[in-house]
Amino acid sequence: MQMSLNTRKIIFIVATLVCLLPWMSPPLALLLGLIIAQLMEHPFLSFNPVATNWLLKLAVIGLGFGMNLSFALNAGREGFLFTVCSIFGVLTLGFLLGKVFKTERKTSFLISSGTAICGGSAIAALSPVMKAGEKEISAALGIVFILNSAALFIFPVIGHALNLSQSQFGIWCAIAIHDTSSVVGAASKYGEQALQIATTVKLARALWIIPVAFGTAFIFKSDQKKVKIPYFIGLFVLAMLANTYLPFIKPFTPYVVNVAKTALTLTLFLIGSGLSFKVIKAVGIKPFLQGVILWIAISTVSLWAIMLLA
Repeated sequence: MQMSLNTRKIIFIVATLVCLLPWMSPPLALLLGLIIAQLMEHPFLSFNPVATNWLLKLAVIGLGFGMNLSFALNAGREGFLFTVCSIFGVLTLGFLLGKVFKTERKTSFLISSGTAICGGSAIAALSPVMKAGEKEISAALGIVFILNSAALFIFPVIGHALNLSQSQFGIWCAIAIHDTSSVVGAASKYGEQALQIATTVKLARALWIIPVAFGTAFIFKSDQKKVKIPYFIGLFVLAMLANTYLPFIKPFTPYVVNVAKTALTLTLFLIGSGLSFKVIKAVGIKPFLQGVILWIAISTVSLWAIMLLA
């Protein structure tokens, strides 16, 4: 028997309130969202992308109030080489896999860019530049969110099994997990130092959207000049500067960080609630295989390099 709209709304609102409880972690929130998505149709599906977008931005800015500038700069320098090599490596491999699987050109490029840079944010920024259609965008986003969900559970387990340090795990998360939400969620489970490193390296990585967008316009011969720059990264830096150089805000920062972590938990619940089996099925096997191979490649190669060098 199909649930009425009001019943679905009540269940969804109760589940959302559960995510506000102090014991609720990002992985548990994601799992709850995934369960809800399989049991019933999302009652607020049209609002989901907007809510996740703003909640994630607020979470990232809030986490900046728990970070120190000098620590962040060291983390950024350490992750820079990994970032550059991985972005160009993934884009190249993605191009080759697209040819092998005969994936539609724009879909293939969006999957590769989302894997190389920062998941859904990169796809959202690049799709208007290359004039991608709804089908291509949906397929790329679906693959990214499915693999993000898997990474949130798998990465901490692997990290502990291999005895990765906080620094190693933070860099690995930032390079090998697509979306900022899952990067922060996985790193927060590993430790505070891993969280700071992962967030800093990932946001520095997100800035590569800008040069890649101009390259995309050239490749697809687009006259689209407008590129969506992730301005919230600047607010994250300002929050970090305030925490480092304004001592009078120190008593308030733990509360801000806690609110930010709650916002992240809600973000992951909403992402999970939008991943129904219907969405997963619509992705298609060849684009999905391309995304999985890219993800496994960047995850294994970056892990090997980090264990060897970091």
